Amino acid sequence: MIEAILWTDEGLRLLDQTLLPNEVSYRMCTTVQDVADAINTMQVRGAPAIGITVAYGVVLAVKNNNYNDLGPFLADLRGASQLLRSTRPTAVNLAWALDRMEAEALRQAERGPERIIEYLLKEAKAIHEEDVAMNRRMGEFGAKLVPDGAHILTHCNAGALATGGHGTALGVIRSAFSQKKSIHVWVDETRPLLQGARLTAWELMESRIPATLICDNQAAFYMAKKRVDMVIVGADRIAANGDVANKIGTYSLAVLAHHHGIPFYVAAPSSTIDLETPIGDDIPIEQRDIAEVAGFGGCNVAPRDMEISNPAFDVTPARYITAIITDKGLVYPPYSMSLLETFGR
Repeated sequence: MIEAILWTDEGLRLLDQTLLPNEVSYRMCTTVQDVADAINTMQVRGAPAIGITVAYGVVLAVKNNNYNDLGPFLADLRGASQLLRSTRPTAVNLAWALDRMEAEALRQAERGPERIIEYLLKEAKAIHEEDVAMNRRMGEFGAKLVPDGAHILTHCNAGALATGGHGTALGVIRSAFSQKKSIHVWVDETRPLLQGARLTAWELMESRIPATLICDNQAAFYMAKKRVDMVIVGADRIAANGDVANKIGTYSLAVLAHHHGIPFYVAAPSSTIDLETPIGDDIPIEQRDIAEVAGFGGCNVAPRDMEISNPAFDVTPARYITAIITDKGLVYPPYSMSLLETFGR
């Protein structure tokens, strides 16, 4: 399985996902600004992957400087954290990883800057390794929900490309397929940046998992024809009441699934659960460049000067979610109680 995030002695190598599926190329990041740019341009994307990437970004911010005392070191670290926090507001994994990195720096403060950097790198690697392990546990739990012969609909990309490896929603699908279950995946194209068509379809083909690419507006057609047995998606943030922020278009799929009596599952690691955000209305929704909607691949398709809106995410109310697949097991309604019981500190 291809790795989207690789730490090397030279810096952080990120698979440039804007070039897929036509080209497999890595970008080398050697500064924290490189990392911020890679996130802003979606060369790296997916909530868990962003969390891992910013952790390594903190290391890059202080790695090659010679600090004589703690003050300038902590100032640079906090500046890097502030820069990275500003890149994408919806995915809570980003802030979760940065909080861990800052806490580790303060925990090791007495050791001095040089030793702190060693511990920061260990912490970033731990975040990376933990994510892969969480995804595999989610895959095991979620695969139990997948019957043999299932037709599964998924939206956007929640695979190895969006995580440290294996994937969240696609991790469940991978695990079910590895158990020799006969499955088929409907892949939503996922406008406007086509993460389903470009990334999920590519991942499934690489893994030789049977799949069919469809336009976003075809989902209801196949549900009505009883050719969808379940929907599995990832998440960028899950509020304390179970409301889920995910790629724009997820909410409409959940409503469609509810209407057709199809189970709707969300797969997300512990780092995506945000008990500090009470309800979905409190989740900040990123607004992206309107050029993403106006055209694609440098070709403009909308009338010039047309007013355009481009929210990157929507929020699916908890009442439409059958269960949340996590690395700690399956979580069922009422989510205000079950999420607190499972993830409360």
